Parts: sequence; C-alpha cells; structure tokens
Amino acid sequence: MIDAANVPKTRVKWQRAVRIIRSIYPPIDLFEDIADPADWPLLISAEQKTNPRIMANIGNLDLVPPQRRVGGNGTSFLMAPFTHVSPDRKSRFSDGSYGVLYAGNKFEVALFETVHHHARFLARTNEAPGWTSQFREILLNIDAKLHDLRVPNPEYAAALHPEDYAPSQALAASLRTSGSNGITYPSVRLIGGECAALFYPDLASGPRQGRHLDYHWDGTRVDYYRDAGNGEVFRILE
Repeated sequence: MIDAANVPKTRVKWQRAVRIIRSIYPPIDLFEDIADPADWPLLISAEQKTNPRIMANIGNLDLVPPQRRVGGNGTSFLMAPFTHVSPDRKSRFSDGSYGVLYAGNKFEVALFETVHHHARFLARTNEAPGWTSQFREILLNIDAKLHDLRVPNPEYAAALHPEDYAPSQALAASLRTSGSNGITYPSVRLIGGECAALFYPDLASGPRQGRHLDYHWDGTRVDYYRDAGNGEVFRILE
C-alpha cells in the first residue's frame, strides 16, 4: 500500500494537453451556456418542466462541488467526465463513484492510452475487423499542483500496473479525500509519455476541439488511425 502522505506534489503546466473521447458524446447545452454555474440549479429546475430528460444529458451535477464547476464554450469536455460516472466504468484512478479527467502531455500519449482501452473493448465484444468508432481530439491547458508518481520510486509500481487498478484506485481515493487536485504519472502505454488525472474540472482550461479520428481494428489490435478531416491514414506501431 502506497503511503499517500509521502507522494510529492509538483506543479504541472501543460499548454497543449490532449484528451481523446468518443464522438458519440455531444456538447451539453447547460455547460456551454454563458450562465454562471451558480445559477445552474435554477436553470435545471425550470428546464425540467418541459424537458424531463435533461438530467440524463447533464448527469449527476452533485458530484462536482459548486465552487469547482466551470461553464462556457467547450466546457462540456471538462464537466462531463465528472457528472457521467458509473461503477461499470472504472478507471486507473477511480472506482466509478467519482469522475476523473485524463489527459496526455502530447497527442501520441492520448492515442496510445485510448487505443489500448478501445482494443480491449473490441476484443471482449468479438468485433469484426474494420474501421470502428469515431473519436474526437480535445486540446486543453492544465495548470495545477498534482501528486507526482513520475518521481522514481519502486513503491509506485503497484499504482502503475498495466492491468490491476486496485492499488491505484485506493491511492487516488486516499489522495482525493485528503484534498488532492489529482495525479500526474508516467504513461503505462507509451514509454516516455506523461499523463494527468484531474479530480476537478477547474484544473483545466481552454478546451477546444481538434481533429476527428477513426480507429481501425484488425481483429486483435487497433493497427491504424485515420484523420477524418483529410482522410490521411497512419499506422500504429507497437
């Protein structure tokens, strides 16, 4: 068990961090509106009178403390990971009871991280070879003091295990309870890459959409990605 109290903190400042998400998730009107986040409960109450499905779009807003909510253009990409959570969608630093926003310090990191998880899903569902789901690239800025697992320390190995997330989830829960903003750590999927796991949406800013991407599944792995904008295809080397 990693002692959370001994994990150092480092200021992480990335001006062009990258997050890749499925394109099936559209922007959420409430988060994109210019209204002050403090007024969102009133707007939701009014909107529910004519649109009973609004909460399905917004998710569980109570999971984000009011003072840490963000609104305006592009902020759906920051808020949605925290309001749409489920025990069925666990991740390295969450058991599914709270949200985490993951980003890489460069495109290749986000690509390899998402390719890994997408391939696991396709293998479980026995998907036939071919071009599969569309994704969108999100660019954002990160400026936060995060607990740092990039520091060489054999004790951190358990939190960076390729498949077993139990130790990393336990560490994250402890850090989050103690007031941590999140964790920065070496990418497990791309040697030399770095990742950030943010516990709150206000730790990132300037979200903007980049490219639309398609992933190709060969039956055992994702071997190509395609820039949907210009049709260029790139091979993914293991």
